[in-house]
Amino acid sequence: MISDPAIFRAAKLLIDQHGDAAAIHAAERAYQLADEGNMGAIAAWWQILEAIDELTRGPRKGEAVH
Repeated sequence: MISDPAIFRAAKLLIDQHGDAAAIHAAERAYQLADEGNMGAIAAWWQILEAIDELTRGPRKGEAVH
């Protein structure tokens, strides 16, 4: 689980801007950075992608819903 609030804010912003395509947008950005050789930024974008998944998925079996 990701705990960095900045990652979740970035993920939320992408969800607000791109809706269901937010994950695709984040993955495309990560691949673009890889092509540019910007390895440091790739990790942040993969964390954003993971946060998007966390924010948009439904509850897992047996998980408490608040």
